[in-house]
Amino acid sequence: MMTQFPAASLIRRFGAMLYETLLLLALLFIADYLFISLTHNAQSSALKTVLRIYLFVVIAIYFTWFWSRGQSLAMKTWRIRLVTAAGGRLKAPRAFIRFLLVIVLFGISHLWAIFDRDRQFLHDRLAGTRLIASES
Repeated sequence: MMTQFPAASLIRRFGAMLYETLLLLALLFIADYLFISLTHNAQSSALKTVLRIYLFVVIAIYFTWFWSRGQSLAMKTWRIRLVTAAGGRLKAPRAFIRFLLVIVLFGISHLWAIFDRDRQFLHDRLAGTRLIASES
């Protein structure tokens, strides 16, 4: 079952995560700029809370949208594809569940991959997803 879909190497996955971080910072910079431009103030505690929620939603939409299509720009660059454990395409709810698991298990999940027999992240095991090597 899993042998027909070769797993992306840990080096490739961590490289993609670093690149993804840079892309995400640019996206958050733009989203933050738009919020502050529209509100003309982000100093009140209520607006700071709204800003944090807004940025979290932006990140959630970004990852859910790209993952449900199989690849983000960073994943495409590093030739990685996100699929279900059976090799199929993710639907948005599963992509969102994976996103929440990444947030909750961050760090632990990445250390897990060092000891996992298939070198999969814990959040991928729990979400029923895999990161595989891709040709495109």
